[in-house]
Amino acid sequence: MVTTLYLIRHGETEGSGAKRYHGSIDIPLSGRGVLQMREVSQFIVIHLKASSVSRRTSYLRDIHEPAQSPSPSFHGGGISGDASLQKEDQEARLQAVYCSDLVRAMRGAKIVAEPHGLKVISMEELRERNFGIWEGMTFSEIRKRYPEEFASWVDDPLNHSPVGGENTIRVRDRVTGALDCILDHHRGGNVLIVAHGGVNRVILSHVMGIPLENIFRIEQDHGAVNIIEFWERYPVVKLVNGIVYGIPF
Repeated sequence: MVTTLYLIRHGETEGSGAKRYHGSIDIPLSGRGVLQMREVSQFIVIHLKASSVSRRTSYLRDIHEPAQSPSPSFHGGGISGDASLQKEDQEARLQAVYCSDLVRAMRGAKIVAEPHGLKVISMEELRERNFGIWEGMTFSEIRKRYPEEFASWVDDPLNHSPVGGENTIRVRDRVTGALDCILDHHRGGNVLIVAHGGVNRVILSHVMGIPLENIFRIEQDHGAVNIIEFWERYPVVKLVNGIVYGIPF
């Protein structure tokens, strides 16, 4: 049994050109951000159809799943063609769409969920890190006003955090707790999360066993698509920071 997670970063936000730490501040998507999420939505529809076939032939089945007798024939007493088609259709469906409770993630999630007729489930646990006194400030403003604190944060984000903000351990605990609940609830299905750069980096670090102090070695652009398959033995990352907008379908 394999559970597939589509982990998406929300699209570009209003005022993104200034490179601010928005953190837990509610900032809407820009017009470009909306377009990015619409193209992400198209990509998900296409990928779901293709991946249901590729998973059946993947070598990962030999690694993660117990040995099984040969699959019954689709002819003469085996699985009927109709049953096979029903299984393929189910494997190509998205079961649920989750997101942060911040408006930029919720708007993007609704765009992605629409083709599947799904209602978005928002979770506070998936919201971006609270950056404390740095929230709303640009990178250059932070460097100028808090040079030592900013340098410490960049060099070691695990043990340093902005004044009044969340530390990385706390973010990890709430995010991975939410992730475990989502995966347990949708075992064997396809589920999607629209979250934030910091949240996605924590999840990717968690599933790949990367030390949290190295989270900035993982890039997450606006509208980035990450695909993770959770097999029986361990998760397998299929795509990181995939940029699908602007690509003709």
